[in-house]
Amino acid sequence: MPLDRETVTEIIVSVVSVGLFIAAVVFVGSTYNSEGLTNQGAFALIGSIAGFILLMTVVAVFLSRQ
Repeated sequence: MPLDRETVTEIIVSVVSVGLFIAAVVFVGSTYNSEGLTNQGAFALIGSIAGFILLMTVVAVFLSRQ
C-alpha cells in the first residue's frame, strides 16, 4: 500500500520534531547533571517541554493548512 505525499510529509515532520525534543532532553540532562538535576537544569527541562508543545502546535497548524 503506497503512502501519499501528504502522509509522508506528516511522518517526516513529526519524526524530526520528536527527534529535536529528544536531543534537547539529552542535552539538558548531560549539561546540568552533577549528581542529580540542578535547579537550572530543571528550568531548562521545563523549557524544553514547553518548547516541544509549542513546536508541535506550530507543526499541527502548518500541516493542517496545507
